[in-house]
Amino acid sequence: MATPDTAAPPPRKVPEAVHRRRWAVLAVLLCSLLVVVLGNSVLNVAMKTIAAPAPEGLGATQSELEWAINAYTLVFAGMLFTAGLLGDRWGRRRVLIFGMAVFGVGSALASMAGSPEELIAFRALMGFGGAFVMPSTLAIIVNVFEREEQPKAIGIWAGAVGLAIAIGPITGGLLLSHFWWGSVFLINIPIVTAVLIAMVVLVPDSKNPRPGRLDPLGVLLSVVGLVLLVYGIIKGGQLADFTVPEVYGTAGGGLLVLVLFVLHERRSSHPAMDVRYFRNPAFSAAVASLALVFFGLMGVTFFMVFYLQSARGFTPLQSGLLMLPLAAAQMIFAPRTRIVVERFGARAVCTGGMVVMAATMAGYALLDTDTPLWVLEVLFLFQGAAMAHITPPATVSIMQSLPREKAGSGSAVNNTFRQIGGALGVAVLGSVLSTVYRDGVSDRLAAVPGLSEEARHTAGESIEATLTVARGLGPAGRELVGPAHDAFIHAMHVTVLGASAFALLGALVAVLFLPAKGAARATAGAAGPAPRARQTEAESGAEG
Repeated sequence: MATPDTAAPPPRKVPEAVHRRRWAVLAVLLCSLLVVVLGNSVLNVAMKTIAAPAPEGLGATQSELEWAINAYTLVFAGMLFTAGLLGDRWGRRRVLIFGMAVFGVGSALASMAGSPEELIAFRALMGFGGAFVMPSTLAIIVNVFEREEQPKAIGIWAGAVGLAIAIGPITGGLLLSHFWWGSVFLINIPIVTAVLIAMVVLVPDSKNPRPGRLDPLGVLLSVVGLVLLVYGIIKGGQLADFTVPEVYGTAGGGLLVLVLFVLHERRSSHPAMDVRYFRNPAFSAAVASLALVFFGLMGVTFFMVFYLQSARGFTPLQSGLLMLPLAAAQMIFAPRTRIVVERFGARAVCTGGMVVMAATMAGYALLDTDTPLWVLEVLFLFQGAAMAHITPPATVSIMQSLPREKAGSGSAVNNTFRQIGGALGVAVLGSVLSTVYRDGVSDRLAAVPGLSEEARHTAGESIEATLTVARGLGPAGRELVGPAHDAFIHAMHVTVLGASAFALLGALVAVLFLPAKGAARATAGAAGPAPRARQTEAESGAEG
């Protein structure tokens, strides 16, 4: 995989015309990234409104609400790798424009959904479009920036992801306070339109100049394996039980198909993904670190919404504003992480970030229903700073371990493992939260007179479900509020300690396998293609 330093390409690999407008290109890519990530995170604060009966909402059940979120994740994760391959083969700008257009159409349709089933279907369409956007943005960045500027550009890219995750609840809260629930999707349309025009004008096209033969069997195995695995993970979290045949059967089947995918790719003369890249410790460790950190982050973010709104009583807008330090820290530190990496090396920075991440997650165990808000804000601030010192160097390690013509598939691997880690985090940590919460509140629910077995089961699903039943019982339901809060806080404490343990596992992976400062410099040109291949690729980037 490595090439000698003497075989390194000349300093200028990006055409001058593309180099001059690189920051404008980055701005367009960030806008496309923001709208896709925002389109997913903004839904969290709208769930209670969508659950309300028509005409205020759609009357969606708890299961339908979960699938409105999970339909996006399922299709998005399943198509990421294929979308990255198609970008390498057909041109990343073309794939990016296609993805943005599909995402815009899905957003418009979702805003006009007349039933929960329609909303789920249109959310799946949004996920399909989003899958073609995410890997293309990172691949284009690698192809318009010189190697020495890539860490800065990728740091800004990572900060934008964190920003979108955090401002989604704020945007949703503002829209819901003035408009109907569909506005959280309709707001995407003018942004998508403007971004599409800017893409045509500014973004250069690039692709693998020698893509080789197609690998339809490999592509099919990757899609089927990822969809089955993510479906099983989601279903296990939904049922709070991973021993159900539907759960372990689909997840296990997905893993089996992915094993077949790896075996096929190892034997194929024209693999869709060269699995030999995973022999590079820097590549594998960076992928594992990202998956583990997003496992903890997405799991914690998922139930933090319920802590703020259900246990503390804040509005969706207030909840979003309280999470601003998480976004601000990522915006401030992510673009500057490269400076710290240059001084201490990726291993030290990622390991330190993981340790701080574990500490902040464990710190959530300090929270109660009357904890001063400054404690929460400090935890959000440090968690955002930790994320900013993990995601950029890990992403740079992944992208710079691959040749430029494989940037699309490399970006897809990066984003696929992030999505799988996040889905696992929501499913596993959500399952732990639900199980501990049900155990804590079941005795109190059993003591409520006149409450049927079915109603008790429904009320024990979550704190919001318990509070909904309590409101329906009138004055008699007030006795459920205190026990529901206590059971949720206890369940949250147990869950965050589990998330902290996974972050520490990520720190162990980073310290053992990421390259040290000196080793990283020595292998700076590793995995690069022949000079002529890079020059051809750069020339193809001048198109458009």
